[in-house]
Amino acid sequence: MALPRTKLLHGREVGTLAGLLALCAALWVATPHFATVSNLVNVVEQSAIIGIVAVGMTFVILTGGIDLSVGSIVALSGVALGTAHEAGLPIAAAAAVGLTVGLACGLGNGALITLGRLPPFIATLGMMSVARGIALMLSDGRPISGYPASFRALATGHVLGIPFPVILMLAIYAVAHFLLTRTLLGRYTYAIGGNEEASALSGINVRAYKAAAYAIAGLLSAVTSMLLVARLNSAQPIAGIMYELDAIAAVVIGGTSLLGGSGTVIGTLIGALIMGVLRNGLNLLGVSSYLQQVAIGSVIIVAVLVDMMLRRRARRAAE
Repeated sequence: MALPRTKLLHGREVGTLAGLLALCAALWVATPHFATVSNLVNVVEQSAIIGIVAVGMTFVILTGGIDLSVGSIVALSGVALGTAHEAGLPIAAAAAVGLTVGLACGLGNGALITLGRLPPFIATLGMMSVARGIALMLSDGRPISGYPASFRALATGHVLGIPFPVILMLAIYAVAHFLLTRTLLGRYTYAIGGNEEASALSGINVRAYKAAAYAIAGLLSAVTSMLLVARLNSAQPIAGIMYELDAIAAVVIGGTSLLGGSGTVIGTLIGALIMGVLRNGLNLLGVSSYLQQVAIGSVIIVAVLVDMMLRRRARRAAE
């Protein structure tokens, strides 16, 4: 039973990569500005923001859950960083405060879901509102600006010509891939998403591993907030709006099942790049932002339909 599942995942990754290449080829033909080196580098750099959030979302969705609060956690973590720095803390200590706030929000989601037994949709929907409200209260609804050049280099710096956000994103994906494929955390994450009741009966501490998935999502949302604050030189309490939907889209387009138990972060990376390429291409073609939402929503629907068809086909083959 495990072999067909592995082949299916590999096939989904190859198919998603083929879709990315086909989209790039179509945009190359449609507009000469797409295939320039500067634009392609910009696409990858822009994709890093959603790409990092999507890693945490992958862990959550693999357990069969969902996290609607990641965008608000991005805002709250950034405002916490800005507030701490404005109060006189060194930028490194302020960044640690922001990361801690993101991690705490993730753990809060995990506790509400595992100990409070709330459905993930309800728990994270509540956290979405709470985190956004606290961010607005802490900042009085205003941006918090003014950060040292050393901190802004997180978003503007380059290593061997590669933007630092891209390097950070790839490093996070490498660590996440290792965790999911070489550790008990990864093995149990897949097991819980595949069959939570069976996992509990087999002795897996389901509560702890589910909480860990939401903690990872919260922490990576805070990492994203650091990049965003460094790029804008401003902590915005309204930052991160719709990030949760973009992250879910990247995960689903990348082949991770919304039902849990199947998917990879490699697929998520390709999905994030597809989202970045699609947005960039539509902007270059002068497509209105309203129509862009229609296009991206349609892509999500198609991705979910394909996932459901493949799962039904795999189930029939197994029978």
